[in-house]
Amino acid sequence: MTETRKLGRSGIEVSALGIGCWAIGGPFWGSTPNGPPQPFGWGEVDDDESIRALRRALDLGVTFFDTANVYGAGHSEKVLARALEGRRGEVVIATKFGNTFDEQTRYTGPEDGSPEEVGRAVRASLRRLGTDYIDLYQLHINGLPIPQALDLIPALEDLVAQGLIRAYGWSTDFPERAAAFAEAGVHCATIQADLSVLRGSFGVIPVADEHDLGVIIRGPLAMGLLSGKYTAESKLPEDDIRGLSPEWMTYFTDGRPTAEFLNRIDAIRDVLTSGGRTLAQGALAWLWAYSGRTVPIPGCRTVAQVEENAGALAHGPLDAAELADVEKLLGR
Repeated sequence: MTETRKLGRSGIEVSALGIGCWAIGGPFWGSTPNGPPQPFGWGEVDDDESIRALRRALDLGVTFFDTANVYGAGHSEKVLARALEGRRGEVVIATKFGNTFDEQTRYTGPEDGSPEEVGRAVRASLRRLGTDYIDLYQLHINGLPIPQALDLIPALEDLVAQGLIRAYGWSTDFPERAAAFAEAGVHCATIQADLSVLRGSFGVIPVADEHDLGVIIRGPLAMGLLSGKYTAESKLPEDDIRGLSPEWMTYFTDGRPTAEFLNRIDAIRDVLTSGGRTLAQGALAWLWAYSGRTVPIPGCRTVAQVEENAGALAHGPLDAAELADVEKLLGR
C-alpha cells in the first residue's frame, strides 16, 4: 500500500498508521458529582517501556504521534518528548486542547473552549513536548457549540501565523460541527472521530471528502476489543477507564466485553484475518479500505503491540471484495 497519507488540505504527510498516546499517559482522574474520583486513564504504565514502544514505532516507519494535553494530566506529552528526543524532524506531532487539569495532582478540571485557553494551553504543550512547534493542534471538546468553536478560529489562525502550529482540527463525532469548522478555518485540516469496523462516526467521511480533510481515527481497535485478547469472561480492573464502562464506552459493559460486539467480531473474523493478518491488522486494513483519508491511531503500551499494529502496513488495505464481504456480514 501507499504507506503515507496526507492530513487533508494541509499537505502534511504522515505514515498511514499513527500511534495514539492516551494509554501511555498513565493514571489521571476526574471528580464526579456525588461519587468517588473516576479514573480517566488505562491503568499504571511503565514509562521506559512506553518510550521503547514509541521508538520502535518510529523505526518501523510510523511518523505520526497523536496525544492530548490532558492524557495523564500532561504526562503523555512528556513521555512522547523523551521518546522523540533528537528525532523531532522525522515526526508529525498532534496534540489537543480544551481540558483543564493539575499536573501535580493529576486531577482534571472543567472544559475550557475559550480563545484565551488556546494561547495558554499551546505554550504549556510546547513546553511539555520539548518542541517549538506543533504540527496539528486539535480542539478536544466533542460537543462544543458551533458558535463557540468558531470563536476559536482567529486564535488558531494567529498561532499558525506565529509558527507555533502548522494546522488545526477538531476531535468531534458530529459531522455538522466538523463541517462548520472546516468552512470557517483556512488552516483547518482534519477531523478526529471514533470509528472502527464495528461501529462509529461514519457521517464524518462525506464531510472530509467535501472539505478535503484528513480523518484521524481514534478507537480503531474498539478500545482493544479488536486485539482479539478479550472473551466474554474477561473483566477489566477498575483503574482502567474501560473497567468502569462510562456511558460512551459501548464496547464494554460493567468492565466486560459487550456480547453484541463479540458476536460481530466472530462474524467477520475470517475475512479480517485472511492473507495472514492478525485480527487487529485486519481491523486496520478495513479502515484503510473504507476511505483513502483515514489515519488510524491505535494506542500502545508495549513494544509487542507496536510491532503487531505496524505489521498491518505490509499487508495494506482490504481489497474491494473483502470490504464488501465485511459490510454484507455486518448487515450494512
